[in-house]
Amino acid sequence: VCFITLTFCLYFENQKIKRHISARIKPMKERIILQEPETLTSFLEKFNEYMHVVAGDREAIQRIAYEFVEDKAKEGVVYVEARYSPHLLSNCKVEPIPWNQKEGNLCPDEVVRLVNKGLSEGERAFQIKARSILCCMRHMPSNELFMLLSAKKEAVRCGIHRTVHAGEVGPASVVREAVEVLKAERVGHGYGTLGDPDLYRELLAQDMHFEVCPFSSKLTGACNPDFTKHPVITFMRDKANYSLNTDDPLIFNSTLNLDYFLAHKHMGFTEEEFKRLNIKSAKSCFLPEKEKNELLSRLYEAYGMIESTPF
Repeated sequence: VCFITLTFCLYFENQKIKRHISARIKPMKERIILQEPETLTSFLEKFNEYMHVVAGDREAIQRIAYEFVEDKAKEGVVYVEARYSPHLLSNCKVEPIPWNQKEGNLCPDEVVRLVNKGLSEGERAFQIKARSILCCMRHMPSNELFMLLSAKKEAVRCGIHRTVHAGEVGPASVVREAVEVLKAERVGHGYGTLGDPDLYRELLAQDMHFEVCPFSSKLTGACNPDFTKHPVITFMRDKANYSLNTDDPLIFNSTLNLDYFLAHKHMGFTEEEFKRLNIKSAKSCFLPEKEKNELLSRLYEAYGMIESTPF
């Protein structure tokens, strides 16, 4: 009886705590989540609301990486590449120290180890494959990796895979710079490419991969808010090499399923197109060749396709 009484007491106390936490979380979510289309600048300002709490916190960083894998598994994802900047999660050996933090003892190298540990634990727990992409911030002078990438041929020689965020809101010229100067193997967003038909034809011929985020591009003001006019429709019609992705799902309160739903409902995507783009995405992923082939085999089997199916 005492045990049962104690259990109920703890239960009711926990409910009070949960209600208290929920009451505090709701206004915070309202401050963070974008509800209507705004500018890319106003979107980026949202990070100031919470990054100062996460950055420098070892436990939080590892837990977020783990729970990210859990979230993706619930969405039915079998392989994911998460991108982040270790410098923006650090509070030492980085200049300037981000988010108005005081100097601490968490450096970019350790951030990478924490994220990798969280992802690895998530892989084992949820039986999906998760890898990470390190973001190099051009405006941060202490970013040694960007200096290496700036060496162009050196990055290629070292076998460092490269994707460059370009053409989300800028002109086609920044996409050309990403491909020709920074030697990008994939382009993040890349919508501006369509402003230069010659460049677009070149990239189609190269089978360049575009990482497309439909819902994000509406809320950041990067594209026309009318989904029936989204650039990805041109990619689809031209059988381009592209993927559908989430972009900052916390701020956009989104899942990969939402982007697939929007593509189907408003952009005319068919089941066959979803299969095609996922096969092309797997072929363009940054896994070692053996693991990439295993991923492709898994997709072919799930889709009831033979591996020689042309895309």
